[in-house]
Amino acid sequence: MIIYNVTIKVDANAASDWVKWMKDEHMPELMKTGLFINSRLCHLLEQDETEGLTYVAQYFCDSIEHYNTYISEYAQQMREKGFARFASKFTAFRTVMEEEFQCAV
Repeated sequence: MIIYNVTIKVDANAASDWVKWMKDEHMPELMKTGLFINSRLCHLLEQDETEGLTYVAQYFCDSIEHYNTYISEYAQQMREKGFARFASKFTAFRTVMEEEFQCAV
């Protein structure tokens, strides 16, 4: 399992609009590419929020090939939509992880 992890710091004044956009537009559009099997948006707790609220969007795909296809064919367009809508009201950094082990109770 490949996990595409995007950590985002959002200006507190824009956070509620940004979360709504993520839930209603951005994440559903990304899922419609058919390259990911699941996604989630989390609000990081116990963070210094003086410069904004911190969120993590995670997108799960079953192969590195699907992730690479997303990056080469969709990522730039998807990012541009976020910048067009929220401009300087957020910063983001991205990481990619490969799941090694999962333990369920």
